[in-house]
Amino acid sequence: MSEESFQEYGKEEALALLYEGTSFEKTENPSFEPAAGNTILSSSKLFIEGIDFDLTYFPLKHLGYKCVSAMAGEIYASMAHSRLLSVRLGLSAKLDFSHVRELWSGMVVAAKEHGFQSIDLDLVPSPNGLTVSVSATGEKAKLTKGRTMKARSKDLVCVSGSLGAAYLGQQVLEREKKAFEKTADDSSQPDLEKYKMLIGSYLKPEVPSAVVSQLEDSGIYPSHGYLVSHGLSDALKRLSRDSGLGVKVYADKIPFEGNSFALGKEMDIDPISAAMNGGDDFKLLFTIPILSAEKFRREFQTFEIIGHLALPEVGAVLVTPDGVELPVTAQGWNNG
Repeated sequence: MSEESFQEYGKEEALALLYEGTSFEKTENPSFEPAAGNTILSSSKLFIEGIDFDLTYFPLKHLGYKCVSAMAGEIYASMAHSRLLSVRLGLSAKLDFSHVRELWSGMVVAAKEHGFQSIDLDLVPSPNGLTVSVSATGEKAKLTKGRTMKARSKDLVCVSGSLGAAYLGQQVLEREKKAFEKTADDSSQPDLEKYKMLIGSYLKPEVPSAVVSQLEDSGIYPSHGYLVSHGLSDALKRLSRDSGLGVKVYADKIPFEGNSFALGKEMDIDPISAAMNGGDDFKLLFTIPILSAEKFRREFQTFEIIGHLALPEVGAVLVTPDGVELPVTAQGWNNG
């Protein structure tokens, strides 16, 4: 593909070209009318180059897909349906229109996959690198809100997939980046085939787009939901705080990608620590009423049951295979 430059276009023309062929339309003030009694929810996040991603090894299309998927996950965690998406891209001089087009193409793919009705996009200058600001708005059904029961001790704690994989995948990419910087040999490409599932978990996390509809259709209403984006420990501390209950998670129930322990041994990283304190897994964590346990197990086999709520005095604990209860601590987490 030939390089496209911002010098060829003004801002408005560039935006028009990005929307071209996407099925989305550029609108000044996107909005929607929620059904009677439904609740509007929103969530936003800022992704900063050098902190949240490294363009040395992060394909722009994957980055766009990941940013939108993350925001869809936040909406799903609240048992809401995706409606509106707002994107602001802070662009430095090193990024040209062809780069923005690639990033945007990943966003469009994810927006369609997750059922967003419209995307609002703006381009603004940035002094350093790339900054991606994404805000998502969702709609929660009145029926869902009315049927959601208060969390109780023994309710199940469930996650939608493997944990710690994204952190381990990122560590592989960082290791290979450092190796390349030492040699600067473009002709020598690392063999990453055996780590592709772990790397894929970091670069292009999959968030189940139909989960809210499936839960509604099944008549299963989680009492709490979270997107695991800063490690399982962070989500468990938030769950304990929000529910006013204790929570027990069992180390031998936490799901891992197949190569996690082999890579952990190779890089001297404990996969359980990666699951508890790593980031960017973007898996959904729900607490399911104990009375819905059998139905949930039968109809949601991609989820893993990793623990349960407990009495408040238990706190948040990780139970080892030999029964020792270790208090959960989350890096950077506090009661504030």
